[in-house]
Amino acid sequence: MESLDAQHDHEQQRETQRKLGLPTNYRFEIDKCIRRIKEKDAHRVALQFPEGLLMFAAPIADILEEATGAEMVVLGDVTYGACCVDDFSAAALGCDFFIHYGHSCLISIKDCIVSNMMYVFVEIDIDVQHFIDTVKALVPADAHVACIGTVQFISSMRAGLRVLQAEHFIHPVVIPQNRPLSNGEILGCTSPKVNPAEVDLVLYIGDGRFHVESFLIAHPGLSALQYDPYKKTLSRETYATAEMRTLRHEAVEKAKVAQSFAIVMGTLGRQGHPRVVDRIIALAHSQGKRVTLLLMSEIFPHKMALLEDVDCYIQVACPRLSIDWGYAFDRPLLSPYEAEVALGNAQWGEEYPMDHYSRAGGKWAVYTDKSL
Repeated sequence: MESLDAQHDHEQQRETQRKLGLPTNYRFEIDKCIRRIKEKDAHRVALQFPEGLLMFAAPIADILEEATGAEMVVLGDVTYGACCVDDFSAAALGCDFFIHYGHSCLISIKDCIVSNMMYVFVEIDIDVQHFIDTVKALVPADAHVACIGTVQFISSMRAGLRVLQAEHFIHPVVIPQNRPLSNGEILGCTSPKVNPAEVDLVLYIGDGRFHVESFLIAHPGLSALQYDPYKKTLSRETYATAEMRTLRHEAVEKAKVAQSFAIVMGTLGRQGHPRVVDRIIALAHSQGKRVTLLLMSEIFPHKMALLEDVDCYIQVACPRLSIDWGYAFDRPLLSPYEAEVALGNAQWGEEYPMDHYSRAGGKWAVYTDKSL
């Protein structure tokens, strides 16, 4: 359970947001933001929100500006995830403080080029009792369960699991972790791993399919039960892994005979990673391939089709772009992992790795040791 101090702070935060007309079940941490801005004596503050929270940008900016005297700048470009942290634009605008809302600390604060930065997860308080009652009613007590969720619901997930562990489940519930993600946290490109021999049921807390698909891709033998905290429903989710693997393997095989590559580094925030790009370029050159390097904020089929004398595309932005939309492009569109396979530097395995931001990821991953 939360400590008494934490409960008191939370209630104060809810009251602050109620007075300001903001939803009280969204933890925008207004008081903390004001305190940090004042502590750093910031003069211009960049605020970045994902699409689902952009509706609150103007009132939050007004509140922070009035309380601190600092100028607020809302970054309006599309934000798909924490990989889109746009400290470059914030720095170009002369901001000396940067607040990113709605995602976890995927890009380290120490790597941010704005002098001061903070993440606000915007945790969402849900009806934890309904979650508990639903699981008790529909999930067998003797199941070997692993539980995952998006960062907004991790605190509620843990609160519910403490009760379920004490009152319902016989076996310890597994909360897997894939650093730098939090315990139980999952991203669309990075999934924690579980041992299928030890887990027969995965419980996912979150809305939509994008994140849970990441887990299902990485664990082709497992299905998941999704608890949607907005709809208050529990549903079984599966993924057409065999079909996906067939499509991706066909793209890799075509790329193996390609002679010219367009390598795209995503420039939407921090999506692109120069080290990964440099590695792929070096691999391609070592095999006598021709390479064209492109910088693009978003990668669209009609845009890529304009490129002539290119046999294959390799994008270093988001691996899900290749997995989910690769079929829409007129030539193979490979992720970094697939590029390593096509260039003979990795094996096509039985499991498709979802380790893009994992500290323990493959040599194609963002945080992999540079010496590999």
